Amino acid sequence: MKAIILAAGAGTRVRPLTGIIPKPMLPIVDKPVIDFLVELLGKHGVEQVMINVSHLGWKIQEYLKDGSRYGLNIGYSFEGYFYNDELVTEPIGSAGGMKKIQDFSGFFDETFVVLCGDAVVDLDLSSICDKHKKSGAIATIAAKHVSSEQVSNYGVIVCEDDNRVVSFQEKPSKEEAKSTLVNTGIYIFEPDVLNYVPSKSFYDIGSQLIPDLVAREEEVRAVDAEISWFDIGRTTDYLRILKLALTGGIPGFIPGGKKLREGIFVGAGASVDASARLEPPVYIGGACRVGANTLVKGPSILGANSVIGDDCEVDRAVVLDYTSIQDNTSIRGVLVSPDFVIDSQGDASPVEETQLNEKVKDSRTLH
Repeated sequence: MKAIILAAGAGTRVRPLTGIIPKPMLPIVDKPVIDFLVELLGKHGVEQVMINVSHLGWKIQEYLKDGSRYGLNIGYSFEGYFYNDELVTEPIGSAGGMKKIQDFSGFFDETFVVLCGDAVVDLDLSSICDKHKKSGAIATIAAKHVSSEQVSNYGVIVCEDDNRVVSFQEKPSKEEAKSTLVNTGIYIFEPDVLNYVPSKSFYDIGSQLIPDLVAREEEVRAVDAEISWFDIGRTTDYLRILKLALTGGIPGFIPGGKKLREGIFVGAGASVDASARLEPPVYIGGACRVGANTLVKGPSILGANSVIGDDCEVDRAVVLDYTSIQDNTSIRGVLVSPDFVIDSQGDASPVEETQLNEKVKDSRTLH
């Protein structure tokens, strides 16, 4: 079986994080989002995977390489062009990216899986593929019921009793929603779907291709999947998912490193002063330094090669890799990088040494 991971988006709603790293490479504690996806595909018998890339996409390729360590054969389709010897990124939409691959190589010659590269997911792909093939559908959507309070964040699917999709609502209000079944951005497609996608054009799966298939009365089904699905739509989603990852909220996920005691994980080469206090859950990355008399209260993540000075307090916070926190600094409920601070509402501001302590002291608690 074949698959594609959609990874060409710029991740504008997760800036400034995605200014330095593509969204699929955002770390969930110590494991990039895209690791969850390729592992899932390998577990369910997928052998060949294409990844469409654009914004900072070479970082994804440098990390996954040819996919052999996952038992996969991975290829990359870059969306962009050269202009005066400069590389310009230009995403062409989720469906447009698939069409580009098909026009170039004919890669999609059998039933294939589509995953979005900006969500941590786990589901029984094999079961959904079986249901798809038995239904005779040209497209199957892995869907999930959400609470009525959440429907306005998603594309809502309206089905007949046999799970055939008849219409969509794009992020309707709670009062207007005709269903609580939403699109997770996970699809099973037959190659014929690409006959409905124009070449060399920006074209989207959820807002254009699927509605067009339904309007043409092609067979499109929705499967209410038992799915573990953590979508990183906004910076606040990312912060929430990091907390879940540390507190056992992501099924099957255990932080790396050595487990010192319950809820305390320490990477190789980390140095934690004997006078420092760690209150779980806490993850300390490899070669991180935690100074004397420093308190780290969980859920907190200290990135690899970060330096936490003496007499500091890190309280329910995230410190990214290669970030230095000076002595006598208090960090509460924020994400800190070498260049910016993000508070629990997703608001970012530049880091300046004279304002860091004041900024974090006054920030709101991360929930």
